Amino acid sequence: MTSPSRRRGALARALIGAAGLLLAPPAAAESRVPPHVQGTRTVPVYDYAGAIRESVWVSTGLDNDGDGVGDRVAVDLVRPRETARAGVRIPVIMDASPYYQCCGRGNESERKQYAADGTVTKFPLFYDNYFVPRGYAFAAVDFAGTSRSTGCGDVGGREEILGVRAVVDWLNGRGRATYADGTPARATWTTGQVGMIGKSWDGSVANGVAATGVEGLETIVPISAISSWYDYYRHNGALYTTDFGPAWLSGYVDGRPDPVCQPVRDALLAGSDNATGSYNAFWAERNFLPDARRVRASVFVAHGLNDLNVETKHFARWWEALGRGGVPRKLWLGQPGHVDPFDFRRAEWVSTLHRWFDYWLQDLPNSVMREPAVTIEREPDVWVNERSWPARGTAPVPVSLGAGDGTTGTLGPRPGRGTTTLVDAPELTESAAVAQPDADVPGRRVFLSAPLDRDLRISGTATVTLRVRVSQPNTQLSARLVDYGTAARINSLAPGEGVRTLDTESCWGVSTAADDACYRETEKNVVTSDYGVLTRGWVDAAHRDSLTRPTPLTPGRWYTVTWPLMPHDTVLPAGRTLGLVLTLSDNQFTVPGSPGATVDVDLRHSRLDLPVTLPPGLGALPEPRVVPRVSTREAPAVLDRGKEWTEFR
Repeated sequence: MTSPSRRRGALARALIGAAGLLLAPPAAAESRVPPHVQGTRTVPVYDYAGAIRESVWVSTGLDNDGDGVGDRVAVDLVRPRETARAGVRIPVIMDASPYYQCCGRGNESERKQYAADGTVTKFPLFYDNYFVPRGYAFAAVDFAGTSRSTGCGDVGGREEILGVRAVVDWLNGRGRATYADGTPARATWTTGQVGMIGKSWDGSVANGVAATGVEGLETIVPISAISSWYDYYRHNGALYTTDFGPAWLSGYVDGRPDPVCQPVRDALLAGSDNATGSYNAFWAERNFLPDARRVRASVFVAHGLNDLNVETKHFARWWEALGRGGVPRKLWLGQPGHVDPFDFRRAEWVSTLHRWFDYWLQDLPNSVMREPAVTIEREPDVWVNERSWPARGTAPVPVSLGAGDGTTGTLGPRPGRGTTTLVDAPELTESAAVAQPDADVPGRRVFLSAPLDRDLRISGTATVTLRVRVSQPNTQLSARLVDYGTAARINSLAPGEGVRTLDTESCWGVSTAADDACYRETEKNVVTSDYGVLTRGWVDAAHRDSLTRPTPLTPGRWYTVTWPLMPHDTVLPAGRTLGLVLTLSDNQFTVPGSPGATVDVDLRHSRLDLPVTLPPGLGALPEPRVVPRVSTREAPAVLDRGKEWTEFR
């Protein structure tokens, strides 16, 4: 399916082309094909070293720094000089980021660099080196309040999104910009077709700009990107942090003099409402999901299945919302954590990205939209292609919780009996909670399946439902789904989040003395382990019925609490054991608001809903005849959540 803007643009260009063919002899018609197009692909024919490098400041129509002067967004551009001379209009690949000066981009933390006269000489990442010789312009946009832009960063808010949207408008002749000397800058050299790309915060703003429905944005490639900022900082009312929230993040990337943006940061702190963890108007402004129906652009999503920074709920909810709107989509899911595909499947990523941009920005009829829509790394460096995600035929199958031997419970098809009790143990780490599942560890309850009698495909979002009786008005409930069985797994908990950086390099594009196209290669960090945590999820029990209006629980009364775990996709081989691990407070991942509870769980009315693909008539898990004995060695420590906030990029 094609987006409305692409259909209109392609039709107009087709009509113009048809008119040219009718009016011109064959030789003249052939000369209309620019030199960078050969058949259905672009090729590197333009001189990157001699390309035009320039900077413009785009007016946003906003003034959130309150100085009475309209805020302006700085845009550094590089484009082929040959197309400018020949009057050939070209599309634009854009990476809008807050990190170009404060922190750097990519695995090697590259920053923009400038000559003494202010001319940009180096762009981070490979996009400029690779695509400019192929007939593209590249635009590196500084968010409001960062680097050379004015205004103040509001972290996913109106200033951030509309400031970047203003650049798309300018590239389509609907906005104003100036050069450093104040003279007007006009983008007469471009077709107006824009593709946004970026990892993490960069990809998040691409989602947000696409959700405005701006015309001219033909495609976005969000990599490990946020779709709702509430979901970045919280999960079902459970806070991930109070120290590194939007106010802190705005200051972390701030490029303005210290006092200028403090009022904006104060407003961010107040609006985020750390006291309750509730969803409010502040977070609604930063939630792109409701506006997925407005997206005109195609979307190529890439995400890590083990990303503990921008978790998998972000890609899954965005992907599903786009699907409901009929948006053309493509999806890559890799095994590492918060890592760009350029750093774990480089050659295939660049090739696919090349075809994607050629199709959506150059209107070249290649095969990219006829290829499988979904590509998943099933195990380290083993990739499969599929038609959709979640997998076709996936349905939530209820799995019951059984009492087992009183220490270790069971997962199976028959409802359990009796109750089990959880006592809060805030000091309990994830490693201690999930290791040695047949041991009696205070603060946790483990439920194990029998060894699987066939391969089990889990694809989508599992949910946990517990019937609970609590000792105090609120508590946190935490759950982990665990794959028990010795296997080679990506070590996404180690530094590098699943990849190691090597000393060797590979080059992707054309280099200059100031801006080389070579990047250090990587390899997967694979370890043999006795178990792997597949997915996690938390809930603040007072938010069990509403994220906007928490309701305290009455001690001694029974309540039903249901919450989702992070979406996931895996195939558990026959012989493995599936485990569900329940705890209360989780100081390693969240900031529990009221620790110290004791919680009784009614097993008969509690369950795990597992998204699986099954032959008709078969249950998800085999009948547990005895509680399986599962021994595990000590696991590596999980990444420190506090450290992650400083490595968001």
